[in-house]
Amino acid sequence: MMTAVILIHCVDQPGIVARVTEFIHSNRGNVLSLEQHVDRDAGRFFMRLKWDLDRFMIPREKIGEYFQTLIAAPYGMTFDLYFSGQKPRMAVFVSKMSHCLYDILSRWESGDWQVEIPLIVSNHTDMQPIAERFGIPFRHFPVSKENKVEQEAGQLKLLRRESIDLIVLARYMQVLSADFLKHYPHRVINIHHSFLPAFAGAKPYHAAYERGVKIIGATCHYVTEELDAGPIIEQDVIRVSHKDSPDAFARKGKDLEKIVLARGVFLHIQRKLLVYDNRTVVFG
Repeated sequence: MMTAVILIHCVDQPGIVARVTEFIHSNRGNVLSLEQHVDRDAGRFFMRLKWDLDRFMIPREKIGEYFQTLIAAPYGMTFDLYFSGQKPRMAVFVSKMSHCLYDILSRWESGDWQVEIPLIVSNHTDMQPIAERFGIPFRHFPVSKENKVEQEAGQLKLLRRESIDLIVLARYMQVLSADFLKHYPHRVINIHHSFLPAFAGAKPYHAAYERGVKIIGATCHYVTEELDAGPIIEQDVIRVSHKDSPDAFARKGKDLEKIVLARGVFLHIQRKLLVYDNRTVVFG
């Protein structure tokens, strides 16, 4: 079965759901799922709709054009349209920590994630053996203050050549520049080692230990120019106590990081996220 997913947001107004579903029905489409949300404070309407394309009368390459003319323009809608069979091409950026990388690659290799991973990028060579084990090209871009602009330009050239749709920072310990990020708005996903913002620095779990915290968390978010302040996709926590050592904090934290990152990436590749005003609407 061929399907399409459309993500919509616009000013809230009467008749939106009826008009969109009528567009699908009148062209012999079958709605498979529909979720909507109204932010009453912002006066904004959000919707995700998935439908069967097998008998749809409008050719796939023309659906966006028809929808724009007949529905989106009159209602002032912003929309994104996706089709089944289009696997996102995902690049993984990593530094020296392997836990998130292993988790991502195992989900990809097992077929749990319908994505392509054409390359792994790193500012170190530590993860190269893992890339080789999974048969994925590895590219090393050593980054320093002196060569950062040049190296990011090289990375962007490589990403364009590989037609990359999504970048996942699997504990990539470099801050991406505003110039880099403008090429991938809401398409760079990061995992942070706590609820944002908290316990910043090189040893977050040691800092948490010293404060005697009872829970530790992880936050998956889109990357924006403002460090660690992008739209949050997914968060979770795990309990700790005075019995746990700093090493135990770190071990539990790493387990949580890879789970929260995986949830966030899966939501993105399932087309279940809408971003508006630095917040995400997450459809079930």
